[in-house]
Amino acid sequence: MRVLTELDLRHKYRGQMPKEIAVSNHTLITPSARHYLKETGTELIIQHETGDRRPEPGCPGIVCKCPDILKKIGDIKLAVSGRHVHLSQKDVEVLFGEGYRLTKKGELSQFGQFSAEETVVLVGPKGIIIGARVLGPERSQTQVEISRTDGHRLGIIPPERDSGDLAGTPGITLIGPRGTVDLEEGVITALRHIHMTSEDAKRMGLKDHDKVQVRVAGPRSLVYDEVLVRVRDDFNLEMHLDTDEANAASLATGTAGTIWISGEDSDV
Repeated sequence: MRVLTELDLRHKYRGQMPKEIAVSNHTLITPSARHYLKETGTELIIQHETGDRRPEPGCPGIVCKCPDILKKIGDIKLAVSGRHVHLSQKDVEVLFGEGYRLTKKGELSQFGQFSAEETVVLVGPKGIIIGARVLGPERSQTQVEISRTDGHRLGIIPPERDSGDLAGTPGITLIGPRGTVDLEEGVITALRHIHMTSEDAKRMGLKDHDKVQVRVAGPRSLVYDEVLVRVRDDFNLEMHLDTDEANAASLATGTAGTIWISGEDSDV
């Protein structure tokens, strides 16, 4: 779904606005873009798939609203996920010693998951990162989650993947106090996603692996599109995004957002 902003209009037309602009009915038009169109007297033509053009009462300059674009279905708390490592028990023992078990540092928001006392060094082709936090419990396969910025520092281009989808991903070297692990694959940038229970999903009309849009307000308000929905009954309702995505909107863990999906009852 495309988002039309005032900046888009100013950049494309350089102040020489045409009499009318046509966009798809799947385009989200920001309030600032609507205001700019009215200010410049530009008529916005919204083309539906059938090609019709329906008038929008009480909205000068807009020939057709998009009644089937988006509707709000709920609120969500956001959590910023910094770089971290999930280790298999085998790799735990290589890095920290035979028979070693991770030491719990603090509980995480998702049930049964915790931040460990242990950290490792990440070694890439072009650089290193010291102190990458290990998260528990142990998993069947070691997975390293970093941001794109971290990837530049390490010399790695991590693909955007759902957790556990590691086939064909870059490798990396992990260094612990007792040993070194050379991963052939396992480095990703996690897709931004929402954890929710089946009850949450039912209430919002969603299912596992649906995609939604999340909006956050503020001086650097932002729309996060293509947000993956992950449904499991031991999850806690929360959206996770990495540090790059959070910095783009100047937000911190605990920031509130709203969830939107396609629907005829949109009030945008």
